[in-house]
Amino acid sequence: MEFYRTTPSHDLTYSDVFLVPSRSGVTSRLDVSLAPDDGSGATVPVVSANMNSITGPRLAATLARRGGLGVLPQDLHLQDLAESIRWVKAQSPRFDTPHSFAPDATAADALEVLPPFAGHGIVLHDARDRYVGCLPATRLATALPDARLGDLVHGGMASLDAEDVDSPRRAFDLMVDADLEFAPVLEHGRVVGTLSRRSALRGTIYEPNVDASGRLRVAAAIGINGDVAAKAQALASTGVDMLVIDTAHGHQEGMIRAVSIVRDLGLGIPIVAGNIVTADAVADLVDAGVDVLKVGVGPGAMCTTRMMTAVGRPQFSAVLETADAARELGAAVWADGGVRYPRDVALALAAGAASVMIGSWFAGTIEAPGTLRHDASGRLFKESWGMASTKAVRERFDRLSPYELARKELFAEGISSSSIYLDPLRPSIEDLLDMITAGVRSSFTYAGARSIEEFRDRALVGIQSAAGYEEGKALPVSW
Repeated sequence: MEFYRTTPSHDLTYSDVFLVPSRSGVTSRLDVSLAPDDGSGATVPVVSANMNSITGPRLAATLARRGGLGVLPQDLHLQDLAESIRWVKAQSPRFDTPHSFAPDATAADALEVLPPFAGHGIVLHDARDRYVGCLPATRLATALPDARLGDLVHGGMASLDAEDVDSPRRAFDLMVDADLEFAPVLEHGRVVGTLSRRSALRGTIYEPNVDASGRLRVAAAIGINGDVAAKAQALASTGVDMLVIDTAHGHQEGMIRAVSIVRDLGLGIPIVAGNIVTADAVADLVDAGVDVLKVGVGPGAMCTTRMMTAVGRPQFSAVLETADAARELGAAVWADGGVRYPRDVALALAAGAASVMIGSWFAGTIEAPGTLRHDASGRLFKESWGMASTKAVRERFDRLSPYELARKELFAEGISSSSIYLDPLRPSIEDLLDMITAGVRSSFTYAGARSIEEFRDRALVGIQSAAGYEEGKALPVSW
């Protein structure tokens, strides 16, 4: 990229900059490839943050099915983390992962997991794991809270036969012909997934992120303390596809030591490490064995690092400097934090990021961990929290003695609880991914670029005032 008729005199955030259109021969957004060059195998440059309230197994599987990559957090106990990796690997790359309940579960139980929105549904299995029926999620809106799900199934709801669904387009046509918005997919009487019309349509646009065996890819994070080698080996044995070595201050001796330990194991898995914001940190960590640098200190919505410590750096400039340094050394960069709109993803890619890591924006989705709750006005939300907060510290160190845990909590920082509301129009991470990729694809067409590499080369970036940024926002009300 290059700056348009200007040279910055200070560090810049995403809000400080904008993209200038160029002459373009790209006529369609679908002529654009969003596949990053970071060794992740992804087909879209979106990574979910390794935060407890963001990335669980379901979100990781859903994101990989649409071409991205989920990073499971380090705060899970090792056996739970390994089981989560195996679970993601067992999910279908072709069909949605079912929301499964027993017939004796209640409507209230289901509504803690799934809102009553069109295009979604649940499947019922008995104690022997036999399929006994399904319900569209919209049926939950009119059911009494204590109604048994099994009693809500009346008659047989149409299903799709996996053998008939030989392509996403075929699935879409079958659902239209049968007037179905949601249906289970069965193979020899066993549920292998579910589909909605929209998910079938997405299957014609997105390519799943799968490994050499055709299984969904997933990453997992570990810290720099404890037996790093044992953790890395255990996760590698479960089939994890990328290892993220994560700590708040990535440019430190402890991180360099941890990276060297994992590198020397020769696991054959790309190593991601961070967080950093300088070219010097890139040089030290790449020398230690890092393949991808995680960039960002303080821009996250749940992060209070800059206000507590004054440490950090405006994210656009941090990505610009580190990505340039990483590229010279044969490494790549993930821009971690500060994303509020699809424009910010495009700007991170223009600055040189291979992929963009998203956190809080994904917290308010059906697939994120946690229980759906209602506020006083009836709006749906999920709880989110920062990874340096008291809540996160308690989860990370729950096996310490009360005294040691109390000492850790004394120095916690970050937001321990925040309500992230579900957007009724975009309740799923897939809905958000549609919006993000649509915006980024359009950014590429304005620049005349058909790939991330071309976009980096062709992007023209201008610097704007706060008033310029506000001018670009849609008005929330009419005149």
